[in-house]
Amino acid sequence: MPDIPEHELEETRAALAPTLEATAAILPWLAKPRQARFDPKLNERWISAGKRLVAAWSERHGTGAGDVRPAIFGLYAVALETADATCLRLGEALACAADRLEDVSPSPRLIAAITASIECLNEVEGLEHPSFDERAVHFSKRLETSVTRTLGDQRSAVIDQLFRNEAHEQIQLMQDALAALPPDAYCLNTESLKLAEQAELLELWGIMHLARQLSGVVSAQAANLEDPAIRACIDQKLTEMDSAIAAVRTECDSA
Repeated sequence: MPDIPEHELEETRAALAPTLEATAAILPWLAKPRQARFDPKLNERWISAGKRLVAAWSERHGTGAGDVRPAIFGLYAVALETADATCLRLGEALACAADRLEDVSPSPRLIAAITASIECLNEVEGLEHPSFDERAVHFSKRLETSVTRTLGDQRSAVIDQLFRNEAHEQIQLMQDALAALPPDAYCLNTESLKLAEQAELLELWGIMHLARQLSGVVSAQAANLEDPAIRACIDQKLTEMDSAIAAVRTECDSA
């Protein structure tokens, strides 16, 4: 291998000098141990409360769930001691989730969120884990979303009943518009799009797609709505939508 000319080596050294100096400057900081954010005894209490909660949650199917709620509020008490916003948010989110556990049938989404959140507490470093803040914020958001969705699910029986009543009226309006001479394309299109929006808000995706398909047919065949084949196609879609709306089952049906 031929020798590298000395002037090229000098140029390379000069180009690397700022990088080497910057690296040398941060090495002492990297060598320093990470400064503790919390009092060691406080962190020990957090770790102990976390272990208690992990054990209570994992044993809930055996010894029962009676220990879970006290364990969650035990952790929350330590979070209050920290006076740290992230710890407080996680403690508050777990406490709210504990309230929802009192429901007759907690949602699978809520159970999954609690399980994932509790698993992150099983860290030997506790509050001093380098990723604690990031994890705590993530699981707090997940718990909050699950609790909010659970509360929304409790109201869905009434909302679904209102949706069914209004949707059936919209179907009747569209059937009347189709039976008119000539068929009322504006009413068919407007009501089908309105129904699609309402279904989307309630995450009734099948009804939403049927309503959008109907709107697409009406828009494409607006000039041919008197054609018997087109009428039959639209009438079939209205029947499918009406059946799908009737199939939305909630607690209101048995109340």
